Amino acid sequence: MARLSNKVAIVTGGSTGIGEATCYRFAEEGAKVVIFDVNADQGARVSEAIKAKGGQAVFHRVDVSSEADVAPAMAEVAKSFGAIDVLVNNAAVTGVNKLAHEVDVEDWDRIFAINVRGVFLCTKHAVVPMMRQKAGSIVNFSSIYGLIGNDDLPPYHATKGAVLSMTKTDAVCYAPHGIRVNAVHPGSTKTPLFMKAGETYPGGLDHYLEMMKSKHPLTLGEPVDVANCVLFLASDEARFVTGSSLVCDGGYTAQ
Repeated sequence: MARLSNKVAIVTGGSTGIGEATCYRFAEEGAKVVIFDVNADQGARVSEAIKAKGGQAVFHRVDVSSEADVAPAMAEVAKSFGAIDVLVNNAAVTGVNKLAHEVDVEDWDRIFAINVRGVFLCTKHAVVPMMRQKAGSIVNFSSIYGLIGNDDLPPYHATKGAVLSMTKTDAVCYAPHGIRVNAVHPGSTKTPLFMKAGETYPGGLDHYLEMMKSKHPLTLGEPVDVANCVLFLASDEARFVTGSSLVCDGGYTAQ
């Protein structure tokens, strides 16, 4: 039996990378997939690809940092499908790679608007129908750098720590309504953004991949590896799991 049979699942940032892989896995497991993204061309492409394989999908152009976008889109999903069963808060940007004393307030605010306010807004408007249903699963994307420190991207890492705290708080607040809230913490994953970053590394992409592989005992992850972790948390198999952190990092943080 499909693990998300007939469930309505919203995936933010679902047009590429791990979000895209999550949309495909959800559709394969029977979900009615709703893609929220600002990239209309990519979002429509993913939606059409799912439908071409016999799955169910629809795309909404949504800027998750804007309540004027999020609120009506969530209402439309709930009205059209009659439910919102799963929300995956994946949409995020890495932002500037500068130390704290070099970061402009405008850059700090922009990354928090997408990575933190976006999670808040989507959760705010998804939990209302979930509360009526007395059931729902929310999966928030944190990062291994929501758990440990590193010497780059301080604003991005700060947002991922905030997402982890929000996850635990919301898990406690909404448990009486049958809503589960969990976080995934990916390590280095071979997304298009990751591969593009590797092309600028001294020595090129091959050197970058070898350097990063050396930091991960198992090796680097593929987007589907993280998507499978999200699938577990979204499904009823995780019905007794809430407020938890699922680390999918190839052993990086075990060292």
